[in-house]
Amino acid sequence: MPLIKPRTRGKQMVRHITRLDRENNETLYAYAQFLGEPAEYVLNELVDTVLARDKDFVKWRADHPQSCVPRPASRRRRSGSTSAHQNPVAVRSLAGGTGSAASATERA
Repeated sequence: MPLIKPRTRGKQMVRHITRLDRENNETLYAYAQFLGEPAEYVLNELVDTVLARDKDFVKWRADHPQSCVPRPASRRRRSGSTSAHQNPVAVRSLAGGTGSAASATERA
């Protein structure tokens, strides 16, 4: 009998990107195939079932109900991105030139 039961209800999902050891990745996908469920479901159920058994964590979590999810860092522009300040064609077309950006390119 599997430790993780197949899905019975939907939950709100968030995207989380992480890395796994190669062996854990293989085991995760094998278990997901065994259950006939996606790997993300298996991971969620592992968190629910395994961490629920940690009595110290359950007590700590009750004392710390606030979110522990880190806030996303502000996104920086990539050095290769272009803006009106970096793109002279865009500057010309924004500075009162007539026509579209394509026609500004043709004039340049």
